[in-house]
Amino acid sequence: MINVTLLITAGDRAPGFPDILCKDVSMPKIIGASLHEHREQTRRRLFDALATLMNERGFDVITLADIAAAAGVGRTAVYNHFSDKESLLLGFITHETDEYAARLQASLDDIDDPVEQLRAYVRAQASLTSVYHVAPGPELRTVLSRGAQRRIREHVGVVEQVLRRILDAGIASGAFPQQDLATTVPLVNACLTGRGLPDDGADREHAIEQTEAFVLRAVGARVPVTA
Repeated sequence: MINVTLLITAGDRAPGFPDILCKDVSMPKIIGASLHEHREQTRRRLFDALATLMNERGFDVITLADIAAAAGVGRTAVYNHFSDKESLLLGFITHETDEYAARLQASLDDIDDPVEQLRAYVRAQASLTSVYHVAPGPELRTVLSRGAQRRIREHVGVVEQVLRRILDAGIASGAFPQQDLATTVPLVNACLTGRGLPDDGADREHAIEQTEAFVLRAVGARVPVTA
């Protein structure tokens, strides 16, 4: 905190305000070069702290005081951005999903072949380690309100749109047959997000290759698929 002294001598009275004693006033320390940068950096600290804590224990036992302490900010700073723990989680998931979708799309922009784009999409999803999927303790759907769950599902649509664009391009080019993408897209994503993979090594690579092969067959890709 920055300590601002209005008058040096204790007990002095402010000029023009004879009945008001001057006091030391504590002002929040500004992080960054501007108020906007301060807000962004504070949010980033809160998100990083939440991610770290959710890797250690379940969301249901984490408190706002825990998050503030891990972020190195006062608890009041949390309420300046989020009304409660659930809204903080929603903000975190929205931020992480948007950043992931932007990185994913940027990596696909350099690939022209829809089949290879789909392979890259599968690998990106396989390497994704979102804390809201792997947090210890009760699954998030058991501790979040229905409204929060609905907002999370709606935002996952940002990533689904990337897959839809890949499949649209593949159908247009003849790489994939005509199909109902309203059915195909959620089925493919359910396959990718619902399957656990080995942590590393040859077993993990083999599992990813098999997942690629399965997804390519599922969408009717007209390419040789290795066993």
